[in-house]
Amino acid sequence: MKVLKTVAFKTLGCRLNQFETDALVTGFHNAGYHVVEGDEKADVTVINTCTVTNQSDQKSRHTINHAAAKNRDGLVVVTGCMADNYKEKLEGQEQITYVVDNDRKSQIVELVNGHFTGEIIHPDKMMGDRFGFDTVQKSLHTRTSVKIQDGCDNFCTFCIIPSVRGRAVSRPVKDVLDNVRRVVDNGFKEVVITGVNIGRYDDEGLTFENVVEQVLELPGDFRVRISSLEPDGFSEDFHQLFSHPKLAPHLHLCLQSGSGEILLKMRRMYSANYFMETVERFRKAIPDFNFTTDVIVGFPGETDDDFQKTVDFIREAKFSHVHTFRFSRRTGTRADRMKEQVSGKVMAERSEVIRKISEENRHAYMHSMQGKEQRVLIEKVAGGMASGYGEHYMPVAFAVEDPTTNRFEQVRLTGTTPSADPVMQGTLI
Repeated sequence: MKVLKTVAFKTLGCRLNQFETDALVTGFHNAGYHVVEGDEKADVTVINTCTVTNQSDQKSRHTINHAAAKNRDGLVVVTGCMADNYKEKLEGQEQITYVVDNDRKSQIVELVNGHFTGEIIHPDKMMGDRFGFDTVQKSLHTRTSVKIQDGCDNFCTFCIIPSVRGRAVSRPVKDVLDNVRRVVDNGFKEVVITGVNIGRYDDEGLTFENVVEQVLELPGDFRVRISSLEPDGFSEDFHQLFSHPKLAPHLHLCLQSGSGEILLKMRRMYSANYFMETVERFRKAIPDFNFTTDVIVGFPGETDDDFQKTVDFIREAKFSHVHTFRFSRRTGTRADRMKEQVSGKVMAERSEVIRKISEENRHAYMHSMQGKEQRVLIEKVAGGMASGYGEHYMPVAFAVEDPTTNRFEQVRLTGTTPSADPVMQGTLI
């Protein structure tokens, strides 16, 4: 009996990386490899890295070193944004077999197959195709993502993503729709629309909203969720799309700062007032609409007053979760050269303030949802308890008799668990 070669994956960073790893999992599975857990010893280990902050770099380096030590006789393939940002340095490390940039990430299965059949190919010689991934079939997650866009042209002063992901490029609508049809046929019940800056989607004049509208009209019992979105990436009528039963009423809308002065220094494409008007417009149409966000604390020149504006904004907008980043100096960005750099101590203090407010907001939002119904996609069943996410992106747990996963159930929310990371409790309707 032929013994299958094993492949393991480690993924850091954004939802786009998660999607691309899932697509690679499918590709290796279809090529006859046995997919094992990320911490297991494997013939091939693929590390999909992140480099958006210094902390991301440290995590990526640690993951690479750990995987290389565990798999001394196996192939170690490093890809993702760190592979673009530190390509030569990574190629100089003996424990790494291949370094593959984002443009060629979709070709990793072909690269590894060539290695084992003696057809050694240097990654730079492979064709680049940012949308050349297999349709996700075997996934590490219950939901799946569909990549509609890559790259970014915004050039915010703190961000190196345009350098490591390249300029903005959009996937043709036809290919997006075909991809959604295939993943729904493969049994996925939730499709996440993802990319680097999806609000900048443009396929021959068709916008982000146009492609979402067409996805919603596809047949099948599934729902659509939108991943991280910039607040200037849609029109004033965008909220009307959320009246469609397939579109989940939740957005991760990136704020970064509640101070207009800091937003200008960041070179963000919107004002704090515009952001708040957007939140209010959505909540007027859908009162329990769930917003989550990103915030950077300690951007160069951020004063106590600037920070207080962010605090006040978060309270007023009632984000149910705030993903807080401490400003990270990235070589080659304009923010790295700015004066008035904020100390690490101050950034830590401000980060803790935001964390506590985020926790308070989360409990308050969950309390406001008690007594309401949610359509929950069951991800796990253990000990007679099912868990999954409702359409508002709240974790929900409830008792069930049927142990089947990857199915929807209508649940009435009855309360929350008393913890720092609460879960909604519910009962089947």
